[in-house]
Amino acid sequence: SYFGDKSSCVENVSTLNFTSSSSVRGLNSTHIGKTPLSSSRSVCRNRTPLMGYSVTSSSAVSAHTVASVVVAVVEGRGLARGEVGMASIDLKNPEVILSQFADNTTYAKVITKLKILTPLEIIMSNTACDVGNTTKLFSLITEHFKNVTFTTVQRKYFNETKGLEYIEQLCAPEFSTVFMEVQSKYYCLAAAAALLKYVEFIQNSVYAPKSLKVRFQGSEKTAMIDSSSAQNLELVINNRDSRNGHTLFGVLNYTKTPGGSRRLRSNILEPLVDAETINTRLDCVQEFLQDEELFFGLQAVISKFLDTEQLLSVLVQIPKQDTVKTAESKITNLIYLKHTLELVEPLKAALGSCNTPLLKAYYSSLEDTRFGLMLEKITTVINDDTRYTKGCLSMRTQKCYAVKPNINEFLDIARRTYTEIVDDIAGMITQLAEKYSLPMKTSFSSARGFFIQMNVDCSALPNGKLPSEFIKITKMKNTYSFTSADLIKMNERCQESLREIYHMTYLIVCKLLNEIYEHIHCLYKLSDIVSMLDMLLSFAHACTLSDYVRPEFTDTLAIKQGWHPILEKIAMEKPVSNNTYLAEGNNFVIITGPNMSGKSTYLKQIALCQIMAQIGSYVPAEYCSFRISEQIFTRIGMDDDIETNASTFMKEMKEITYIIQNANEKSLIIIDELGRGTSAEEGIGICYATCEYLLNSKAFTLFATHFLELCHMDALYPNVENYHFEVQHLRSKAGNKEKIAYTYTLSKGYTEEKNYGLKAAEVSSLPSSVILDAKEITNHIVKQISHRQKSTPEMMEQRAIYHLAMRLVQTARNSRLDPDSLRIYLKGLKKKYEASCPSPGQSHEKQ
Repeated sequence: SYFGDKSSCVENVSTLNFTSSSSVRGLNSTHIGKTPLSSSRSVCRNRTPLMGYSVTSSSAVSAHTVASVVVAVVEGRGLARGEVGMASIDLKNPEVILSQFADNTTYAKVITKLKILTPLEIIMSNTACDVGNTTKLFSLITEHFKNVTFTTVQRKYFNETKGLEYIEQLCAPEFSTVFMEVQSKYYCLAAAAALLKYVEFIQNSVYAPKSLKVRFQGSEKTAMIDSSSAQNLELVINNRDSRNGHTLFGVLNYTKTPGGSRRLRSNILEPLVDAETINTRLDCVQEFLQDEELFFGLQAVISKFLDTEQLLSVLVQIPKQDTVKTAESKITNLIYLKHTLELVEPLKAALGSCNTPLLKAYYSSLEDTRFGLMLEKITTVINDDTRYTKGCLSMRTQKCYAVKPNINEFLDIARRTYTEIVDDIAGMITQLAEKYSLPMKTSFSSARGFFIQMNVDCSALPNGKLPSEFIKITKMKNTYSFTSADLIKMNERCQESLREIYHMTYLIVCKLLNEIYEHIHCLYKLSDIVSMLDMLLSFAHACTLSDYVRPEFTDTLAIKQGWHPILEKIAMEKPVSNNTYLAEGNNFVIITGPNMSGKSTYLKQIALCQIMAQIGSYVPAEYCSFRISEQIFTRIGMDDDIETNASTFMKEMKEITYIIQNANEKSLIIIDELGRGTSAEEGIGICYATCEYLLNSKAFTLFATHFLELCHMDALYPNVENYHFEVQHLRSKAGNKEKIAYTYTLSKGYTEEKNYGLKAAEVSSLPSSVILDAKEITNHIVKQISHRQKSTPEMMEQRAIYHLAMRLVQTARNSRLDPDSLRIYLKGLKKKYEASCPSPGQSHEKQ
């Protein structure tokens, strides 16, 4: 072993006994050796990820198209049921994330965290899925993750003592403070033990001692967005087409690295709740927007970085068998490491003139001497001009000649031999081209090696065919690809020479890596800096394309002329802007308006703006202020799809139950079209009861409904406000038909557009007598309801006093006005109060 003693950091993995979830159900499993690892419900994929990796621009291809996260989940038993431990590791990123938290019977936190992780495989204890005795947690996870591989492990491998030993052995010194956080977190330690044992088994390699980043992630530092809300809001996946970029992630994703793309995605799904941290990010975005040179300079450097996390992942793994493939991979990764380290100085130079505290801290971190020490050691062995290049032949050449000459005499001889063979291949193809008078050229692919390629019309060939000595002929349009028996033999000689070169280079590389290994953990710091800078630059880039503004954080949600960020990308013209205001004194807004008037779009817009603010992005508005939300719940209906079936109604009830169980005064709740899956009377009753419950929670709530009876709640509850979307009625030139024009403008009060159904009936073929009867009955019912819910003068006065008091409290907390401006504002409040009272003549000066 070139990174340390294998036996010291892992015990013999052959003693493991794994069972797939399919065997629990009595199904046949695919066996690899004696260990059934693959479930019949799994998607087709390679079991063991390759040690090497390809590099693509994350702005063009999402870094999350291929799942690579393995998660272990374990739940306490008996009195500890509901206490859940989780451990996860990304096979492309050597970071173990530990979580432990108490969940309720819906297991909403577990499902949400797993949805965010998008696991390749989930590991659970075999006792959780015993036939006839499966736990509720196991049933819910398998229900929500139907296309994920499940593997069950004997309960004894979920061992908290072993988990702590693993972390002590594998955690890099920089992250050793995690011991204090997890020492008493028995369930996450148990999950870590099973996870690390299993990953080492499937990877056929072990992690080197003191090599992993380990961190504990509770659920208190980020806002919770349940998976249903994430889907409703189209945060990372478009509901109509999963390949479509019309999502919040698509709107903000101008990242240049896979790490930046991954960070953006995880931040959107788990926004921050600490205003100080958010403002630190916003300061950076503001500096990027104000300093064009800094923005473009940083973006240019960041775009040259490869996937640093994945590079780290393969560098800290020790293969159990040394093969040609592992040798080639190690050489490749050393070249990637050199490429990465050479970017540290340019990145530092780009940050040299920055002013914000976070950027200055990143500059200081890059002054770490370990970066220079590693690069210095590498350049004593590796050629200065060896670097990462695109193209498999170019990269092969870089690997062959990576080590400097005169370090190993036998390596120099092997490389001369390889060069001669390659020259002979080129010479042979040139002779064949002259012999047959055809425009042949030498080509190369990793699968075929060297082969011949030619662009020619078949009519130019004798009898329309290639000479008989050429074999394995493929044709695409006028391009022929082929080889010959002699060329195949020379390719074999070339491969043999190459294996010899790789073997000797591998030994030199291993020795070099062993020398620099003690310094390698500074790359964790570098990958964190690069991914964060990439995300913040992406936010700044998005701002340059739209008129976004910096959000403020207070105890109110106030958006002046805000618009929907995703709709802006889709629409040919800028969407209609609207105002929003919620505060402690009016935290519940009821929104009405006919179908297609813009209610659902507006509701989604508020949630998206809140999320954008809490991840450190600017927001689509003229001005905006937000109260930090710890949970964001949405129940969004479809405006053009009136839900009537029982299953949809039950789904509604489950979603509302979840919101009621988890909401508190720090929640943002958005509910659209509740109660339309049942009768009107029941629907109104359910909506009314739900509204009253949420009013007591003090959560910021926006409630869109077609039940106009709910609008009268403002008479009983002074913190309820009514808003509606305006429509205009246009008559045709003939004057016999009326058409509704949607303005998509939000106005105070409830909609005057009553009885949408009657208006639809008027333009239908129903008899006029039926329509007249329907109108008469409707008017009678409406008069009865409005008479019962009419506001008294006393109610109106109490409401006015309540609103005045709330505005005064908010002014005392948040006002930045100078004395004269404050005096004018208070006089305005007084006039507004007097106008709201039922008896303007009465004196309310003392109030």
